[in-house]
Amino acid sequence: MIRFDNLSKRYPGGLEALSNVSFELEKGEMAFLTGPSGAGKSTLLKLLMLMERPTSGTLLINGKNLNRLSRSAIPNYRRQIGVVFQNHQLLTDRTVFDNVALPLQISGYPASETGRRVRAALDGVGLLDKENLNPLTLSGGEQQRVGIARAVVHKPKILLADEPTGNLDPKLSAEIMAMFRRFQSVGVTVLIATHDINLINTMDERIMYLENGMITDDGVRHGHH
Repeated sequence: MIRFDNLSKRYPGGLEALSNVSFELEKGEMAFLTGPSGAGKSTLLKLLMLMERPTSGTLLINGKNLNRLSRSAIPNYRRQIGVVFQNHQLLTDRTVFDNVALPLQISGYPASETGRRVRAALDGVGLLDKENLNPLTLSGGEQQRVGIARAVVHKPKILLADEPTGNLDPKLSAEIMAMFRRFQSVGVTVLIATHDINLINTMDERIMYLENGMITDDGVRHGHH
């Protein structure tokens, strides 16, 4: 589903954010991306969202070479991807429902279809009864779940998460992870960038360790897959 083939990203001024990164993630696989700050995790996610382009190497999604995608094809490509951020970037002047509906509105879904999908996504994160509330009235864990509902409302094939449990306690973190696992179980490829080592250790999934822009370790910590 995701294949990095010898990918490098240099910024002007010579900073090499990623060097010769290669890995493959299968459909329905879950993996964690970890490593020190500034190791290149954000750059790697930005390449997947096509917010950045690689300096060299190839990025394949579902067998398609992203280097060859024209600008006009980018919005269509992005519809395959859901993104969850640490600060969940919810719009506080809109209801929970409208926050989740946003990706569908941008993509021009009809209202009838939007309602159905938004409620299914909210139901999936256990917040169906909060659809008319303002996000500011929700707890931190609930806000993060709204962010997840928004990320999956358009049924993406790939779910990217950047420090999704950054501000949450262990119990809420575990809940959020259980949600990611549910999406994985229906075939979504999930890639989670996080510093939360305790969390990673409870999950028993593949861990890719990124250091100085290179993957120095790629595998399951417990030695089985």
